Amino acid sequence: MPTDITVRSANWIKDGASIQFIRFEVFVREQNVPIELEIDGLDDGCFHVLAKDPTGKAIGTARMQQDGHIGRIAVLRDFRRKGIGKSLVEFFIDKAMALGLTEVDLNAQVSALDFYEKLGFEKEGDIFTEANLPHIHMVRLINT
Repeated sequence: MPTDITVRSANWIKDGASIQFIRFEVFVREQNVPIELEIDGLDDGCFHVLAKDPTGKAIGTARMQQDGHIGRIAVLRDFRRKGIGKSLVEFFIDKAMALGLTEVDLNAQVSALDFYEKLGFEKEGDIFTEANLPHIHMVRLINT
């Protein structure tokens, strides 16, 4: 990841507009996820993270539910393949470890399977459709 990119914990109330902008661009605009699926009502109870460029522009985000389920991992197109997504996921692996969780999990888009396997996640179950895209459940054990 470029050294001029920052990754920090985010607050849904304070940072929600930036988080929603990134997710809208990536999921709704690029991937054609229906807006009613993107807005699921769970954000207020989740941990959030934001990546920002040197100007302070929010360029990536992710969330983790209290039980260690990571999701809504999104990086704006111009900033992909620079290690930002990896940093977002690693942020929550560290957070889950600090919380004493024994695993984290996520529903990976099949197109990103290699990305998550490189981060230590293992496939669990069969491919399923979520938001009109093929996904597979993946788990990574931690604190073991």
